[in-house]
Amino acid sequence: MFSGFRDFIFRGNVVDLAVAVIVGAAFNGVVAALVKDLLTPLIAAIFGKPNFAALTFTIHGSRFLYGDFINALVSFALVALAVYYFVVVPMNAVAARLRSDAVPLEERTCPECLSKIPLEAHRCAFCTSLLTA
Repeated sequence: MFSGFRDFIFRGNVVDLAVAVIVGAAFNGVVAALVKDLLTPLIAAIFGKPNFAALTFTIHGSRFLYGDFINALVSFALVALAVYYFVVVPMNAVAARLRSDAVPLEERTCPECLSKIPLEAHRCAFCTSLLTA
């Protein structure tokens, strides 16, 4: 009974997932601090209003807190921007640099299906037509 559980826990996927969740939680704190401490005050300096929570309206005694929704929307947009510009863009640059270092395969076009195939291929991998040299 315990050996099956042990095998499950020490399988690579479970450990990798646990590490990813922990790192993600720590990264969440970093991004939240970036948004709260740097980006939100910057928005407040530009537009003059750091918090929209006080914005409300009332209809038949029901209070609508649309300011809280605006706060959540601005926070989401700032988090998305921070993640994009501080994680996605640098990672794409690194990936592109790594890809450009690889030796590109010389390719030609298949005369039947017009797909790109290696220069040395004798048969198209997509349409399986026999190719001539």
